[in-house]
Amino acid sequence: MSRERLIRNAQKISVPGTAVRAAWLLVVFMGGFGQDAAAQACPGVTLATGLRVPLGVTLSNEGNLIVSESGTAAVHSGRISILAPNGTRRTLLDGLPSGLNDVGEPSGPAGIIMRGRTAYVLIGVGDSVLAGPIPTTHLPNPAVSSPVYSSVLAIHFSANVEKNTAGFVLSLADQAALADGETVILSNGRGDTIEIELVTNFPNYVPAPQPGFPALVRASNPFSVALAGNDLYVTDGSRNLVWAVDIPTGAHAALVEFPPVANPLFGVPGVPGGPTVEAVPTGIALADRQLLVALFRGVPFPPGTSTIMQVDPSTGGQAAFISGLKTAIGVIQTKDRGDVGYLVLQHSSGLGPFFGGPGVVLGFDSAGPSPAVLANCLTRPSSMVLDEKAGILYVAEIGGRVVALSIGS
Repeated sequence: MSRERLIRNAQKISVPGTAVRAAWLLVVFMGGFGQDAAAQACPGVTLATGLRVPLGVTLSNEGNLIVSESGTAAVHSGRISILAPNGTRRTLLDGLPSGLNDVGEPSGPAGIIMRGRTAYVLIGVGDSVLAGPIPTTHLPNPAVSSPVYSSVLAIHFSANVEKNTAGFVLSLADQAALADGETVILSNGRGDTIEIELVTNFPNYVPAPQPGFPALVRASNPFSVALAGNDLYVTDGSRNLVWAVDIPTGAHAALVEFPPVANPLFGVPGVPGGPTVEAVPTGIALADRQLLVALFRGVPFPPGTSTIMQVDPSTGGQAAFISGLKTAIGVIQTKDRGDVGYLVLQHSSGLGPFFGGPGVVLGFDSAGPSPAVLANCLTRPSSMVLDEKAGILYVAEIGGRVVALSIGS
């Protein structure tokens, strides 16, 4: 989508049933996108609040958002919600695996994608690992709370269930059955059922010993997912790779691994971090038979090092596609009347290390360096999905909010 079309598409957005029924989408152009946009106006409409750390959002063929929520401080509080266009939330499935990770934050349901009547849901690392004796290192947790952390689940449910259900609950016994390869069928007592299967179970961790610390491990932490034919492509933010998963067999293998890059803030007084920063792949999307992968980058999250990579799903070959970003966490290709563009979601936009500055949505009309800033005051955004017919971009925030932004048509 071109910059000129983005300007023409700046328009009112009306979301029935929300407290604020209309807001102007402000499209702001900058000479670059490294500057802090906090002073700019705040576009968009709050569609919903109070979600449990939403990390993934997708659209169903019934026009609803299906949101994966990582959970609360309580174990097994992961949830999948159905969010209607008017902001009404209903539970599809509760009781999904969730545990506090090594930094004390909930880790459970993460990326989600839907095809037909099946939702493919990633389950994060949960409490599979504990903080190690060296910063950013891990040790195995001998008392892990679920056998299906670091996995992909397939949830099959009918359109009637999506329209009418009051929710289903997954038990710990159900989780054990999934780990044993069984299909779990849940009923709500009204004749409605959903079926849940384990597609694949990644290793919770692999050995990563360091001198003097032979027990250290590196966790597997699935974050986002793309779908092409019978293959799922899953980013692993801890292992710095993309998994290729064959849906019919459940076989998985690393498609591509991303190396670290130089840390431009190394040696700056008061800024932690070593001479390099890790890739930390987050968002992933399919675009013209290629994969676009957002590399968030690791501590201290230096601006300008985050990148959108293009990956060939056949060979694993990789090349930089959009560079110079800060904490990129999502990417979408757009097509409008022959115009091809890209939306990039940044977790933060500040000039310094860590998460200073608001989260932003950037619009590119090519892989060039001059995007439009489509939203500039998001708070720790985690994922996005585009309703192309309605021209609305939905953005989930870690704090529990989903925002609706009008971007087109």
